[in-house]
Amino acid sequence: MKNKNISLFFLAALSAFLPANGQNRDKAMFRVNEPGFYQNSIMKDNREVEQRLAPPAVNRSFVVDMSGRELPNTKDLYKNQQWHNPPLSQGNTGTCWCFAATSMLESDAQRINGTKVKLSEMYTVYWEYVEKARRYVSERGHSVFDEGSEANAVTRIWGKYGIVPASDYTGLLQGRKYHNHEVMVKEMKSYLESLKNNSAWNEETVLATIRSILNKYMGEPPSAIMVNGRKLTPQQYLNDILRINPDDYIDILSYSQEPFYQMVEYKVPDNWWHDTGYYNVPVDVFMETLKKAVRNGFTVAIGGDVSEPGMDRKTQCAIVPDFDIPSAYINDDARQFRFSNRTTTDDHGMHLVGYLEKDGKDWYLVKDSSSGSRNNASDAPEFGYYFYSEDYVKLKIMDFMVHKDAVKELLKK
Repeated sequence: MKNKNISLFFLAALSAFLPANGQNRDKAMFRVNEPGFYQNSIMKDNREVEQRLAPPAVNRSFVVDMSGRELPNTKDLYKNQQWHNPPLSQGNTGTCWCFAATSMLESDAQRINGTKVKLSEMYTVYWEYVEKARRYVSERGHSVFDEGSEANAVTRIWGKYGIVPASDYTGLLQGRKYHNHEVMVKEMKSYLESLKNNSAWNEETVLATIRSILNKYMGEPPSAIMVNGRKLTPQQYLNDILRINPDDYIDILSYSQEPFYQMVEYKVPDNWWHDTGYYNVPVDVFMETLKKAVRNGFTVAIGGDVSEPGMDRKTQCAIVPDFDIPSAYINDDARQFRFSNRTTTDDHGMHLVGYLEKDGKDWYLVKDSSSGSRNNASDAPEFGYYFYSEDYVKLKIMDFMVHKDAVKELLKK
């Protein structure tokens, strides 16, 4: 009886401190964790010691010394240049192929019918990813899925999906100024890789999933746009406004591992659909054709190697140094030797918009979407351009895309 009374007394005393309903009414909140002693003291000490013991490595590269050279690296020197939109950055993406070819086709729209417009690179990129995923499924995972492609992918995508102005589809969300596809591509590749493990090769499901990822990071592309009060599909915009026929563009290639004067496959990873529509010609014909095209008012989308000691990002000029190979020795074998041993690779696509003749050889004004051509002031006329010597093009540029009217004589062969 005594123990019972003590228990009743304890419960009565405890109830005096509890809410009437017996529930705890403490509230919760989210608090931003500010850097504390660990970050401000312990980790700071670690960083300071590590920096003293191992100073940051100097980023050095082996390049040609351009000092003392008279270089035509001023844009205004290139009187023979065609209309083109100002250079635009591709951001943190591997979409140079699209920026180069889109820029060329913009110039061609102006050449053909006087239309000056900025077109959407990301509209093409969106549908290119869809087509890459489609082939990945059909090949059961044995097809390249990555950011790279070739210039002729643009005309191929336009032929199927049309095109829209950049103002109708930017591919930029959340206030971004520059494209960044790193996370998006990683997510798509991870999803596609999972298909192999599960043998889940349902094309409709896969494409729907890929599009949902693209929509999350880039936004959904429009199925129709308004132009001068008229509602147009992307195909109608291509045909009625731009009046560009994607079938009018051809690719000229030069390497000796395939027969010349035949249509061949360009065997590089970015030709992921194994296109065999490249016109393969000797390098002298390649250069002669290119020269005639630019002198007759055409611009071309070029592709080739830009990781060379003769590629100087300080002067924005590209030459072939004598310690690489003398000019007189640049021929088909020199090109093929470098392609075969992989010192010439399919690095980058650009838009060749003009030329200058200097000391009996051409220099080319090249519009570029990468960061390497943007090391000068952003308001400088040269911001976003390179200046390529004829020798550099002859040795290191593997292919170019151009309107078929520019190469009528070649096509007869």
